[in-house]
Amino acid sequence: MQMTDQKEIAAEPATVYAALLDPEVLKACVPGAQEVTGTPEEGFEAKVTQKVGPVKATFKGQVSLSGLVENETLTISGEGKGGAAGFAKGGAVVTLAPSETGTLLSYEVEAKVGGKLAQLGSRIIDGFAKKMADQFFANLQAHLAPEEAGGDDGPQEEGGKTGWFSKVTGRG
Repeated sequence: MQMTDQKEIAAEPATVYAALLDPEVLKACVPGAQEVTGTPEEGFEAKVTQKVGPVKATFKGQVSLSGLVENETLTISGEGKGGAAGFAKGGAVVTLAPSETGTLLSYEVEAKVGGKLAQLGSRIIDGFAKKMADQFFANLQAHLAPEEAGGDDGPQEEGGKTGWFSKVTGRG
């Protein structure tokens, strides 16, 4: 699977770059993240629970960073194993550029899945990957500039449950 996209983030490149290297920010922004630990130098370990089509699994994996050019670019490589559900591995090149409203973040992703996940078909996997990326960047925007992310598109509280933003910020 390959995916390329651009997102406008209402924060300057230095702020976005620092956020992408912070395990606490990543934990808050990666959909389904239960744990994210580590450092940019040594890599991160993550535990993420997701449902892809009929397959629900908890993935444990490692992520390493390379090609770091402060406030400009970084390369992410990783692999996650979800037991019987299968595995996912791949990488992304992320580029940051100043824009009129903050930062234009561009990314190119290449990933492979195996096991039960691979049996779901590329249409389901590609749709899921796009949805995950969109949710990650919406969460990142809300984390970096909550006032910019406002409106009705932000996370909502449903059925008495506290939204992720309230948990992260303590506001609710």
